[in-house]
Amino acid sequence: MAIKSCRLSVDGKRVMSIEEFKRWLRTFDADKDGRISREELEDAMPGGWFTRWKGKRGIRSADADGNGFIEESEINNLVEFAQKYLGVKILQL
Repeated sequence: MAIKSCRLSVDGKRVMSIEEFKRWLRTFDADKDGRISREELEDAMPGGWFTRWKGKRGIRSADADGNGFIEESEINNLVEFAQKYLGVKILQL
């Protein structure tokens, strides 16, 4: 499931609030452990080998403690990654 939003910014990026981003991200928490694994992140982004690369890079960029998961305390790191590499503008409301 790709990031979908009806709102677009002037530069063409999809716009969502931090809460919308977190809610979207939680839909990929397949085992409901409150964390996002590399595999779960890959499922969040459509595509082939490039998706696997983005998933690995997203985890590396956001995973501050190096345990291989994105936890609630690391979501802001993933927000930065999404804004930089996924063409999403996330509003910190």
